[in-house]
Amino acid sequence: MKFFIDTADLAQIKEAQDLGVLDGVTTNPSLMAKVGIQGKEAVMKHYVDICNISTGDVSAEVISTDYEGIIREGEELAKLHKQIVVKVPMIKDGIRAIKYFSSKGIRTNCTLVFSAGQALLAAKAGATYVSPFIGRLDDVSVDGLNLIEEIRVIYDNYGFRTQILAASVRHPMHIIECAKIGADVATCPLSAITALLKHPLTDNGLAQFLVDAKKFA
Repeated sequence: MKFFIDTADLAQIKEAQDLGVLDGVTTNPSLMAKVGIQGKEAVMKHYVDICNISTGDVSAEVISTDYEGIIREGEELAKLHKQIVVKVPMIKDGIRAIKYFSSKGIRTNCTLVFSAGQALLAAKAGATYVSPFIGRLDDVSVDGLNLIEEIRVIYDNYGFRTQILAASVRHPMHIIECAKIGADVATCPLSAITALLKHPLTDNGLAQFLVDAKKFA
């Protein structure tokens, strides 16, 4: 499974990249605002800065919700860097735009997916990635992981090449369960990725090893 980091924080992206397990980055205008990036020129530059740190795909989100606007913004974003994947909302004009982008060789990430039917439409339109938001479903007492499982079955049934990008991942068990189900990608905060490193038995074992090693110093 690929690991993407969901942030616009360059320091966190670099930390994840240096760890050696980062496969890409997802971000959006809200995450940009959190790190103080505002205005079109600054946002566009920041996307390039992210691409210069990460060696993988970088999802850059359109703001428009009409077909012509999505196309205009998406083409502009795609020209920024070869690693850019255009992030498009799961709406009617978004699906139309994904089909257009697919015909032009522009990679896309269909975002804000909350049902298997939406994921099926995105795949048929040719989306590179589909982003089901599992954490947000959990927030309203719906099993987000079950959605990942449903999409996996559908995609496998028909050989769709669209990758399942589990989004709104909140904690390390989300990552583990997504990996077991067969999600292609998990995008999550740095804290969720580094939490996978931790186990009390590892800490205890290392502490004992260091104590024993001193006997031979």
